Amino acid sequence: MKRKVIITNGAQITPLDVFGEKITILANHNQTGSYEVYVHDAPEGVGPPAHSHPWDEAFYVVNGAVDFVCGDVAKTVEAGGFVHVPAGTIHTFRYASPTARVLGVTSGNGAAAMFTALDHECGVTPAIDKALAVLKRHDVEVAVQPG
Repeated sequence: MKRKVIITNGAQITPLDVFGEKITILANHNQTGSYEVYVHDAPEGVGPPAHSHPWDEAFYVVNGAVDFVCGDVAKTVEAGGFVHVPAGTIHTFRYASPTARVLGVTSGNGAAAMFTALDHECGVTPAIDKALAVLKRHDVEVAVQPG
């Protein structure tokens, strides 16, 4: 099946609010047939809980710095750095500079729908039980923190 060329002006897309991040979906699986692309913007200290999901995820830090923990690897990644997170890997990140911008790419289908549901159903400061229900519905497992 032949796909259409996708041209997106991110400045014309309303970003989603997801756990303190502004996430702009540039292309979803329905458009590409194989992957999804996002821009993440957030202030220092913001980031998701440790989690895993059934899709691969890649991050390119456009500006600023981000602290990533992927499996047993922890590293601060600055502008120009790249991180690949294989499907099923427990990971998290925290923005480590006053502001940062990250380009994210995920394989397959799932992340765009999850980000949209979190924005629409949970709001800027989601109730934990509501957010966990949305994540579970989208095959995202939040890692249990020891202790």
